[in-house]
Amino acid sequence: QVQLVESGGGLVQPGGSLRLSCAASGSFSSINVMRWYRQAPGKQRELVATMRSGGSASYSDSVKGRFTISRDNAKNTGYLQMNSLEPEDTAIYYCNADVIQTDRGGTFEYRYWGQGTQVTVSS
Repeated sequence: QVQLVESGGGLVQPGGSLRLSCAASGSFSSINVMRWYRQAPGKQRELVATMRSGGSASYSDSVKGRFTISRDNAKNTGYLQMNSLEPEDTAIYYCNADVIQTDRGGTFEYRYWGQGTQVTVSS
C-alpha cells in the first residue's frame, strides 16, 4: 500500500502565500505523475496542477502564473507553491499520484489519493 499525506494548509490573507507538501510512503518503485486537485464547498473537484516524471508541468487557467508545482523524487514528495492567493482559492486541496508498483511478478501503475488539506483565504 501507498500513503499520500498532505500538509501545509491553513488560513492566509488575500495576496498571501502557502506551500503545500505531499509525502508518499509505502512500497513502490517510483512515482510517475503527481497532481494537485481542489474542491470548494458545493463545487466539483478541480484539477489544479500536474507534474510528470520528466518534470513537465501544466496548470488550470485559474491558477496559472500564481501556483507552481514541483517534486523532489529523492524524497518522494511533491509540492504546490501558491502565491497571490485569492478568496476563490479556498478549498480542500488533495494530492494524487500514479505510482509504479510490483505486484504478482508484474509491474503496474496505481493511482492514490491523499486525505486533503484545508486552505482558507480570508481577511
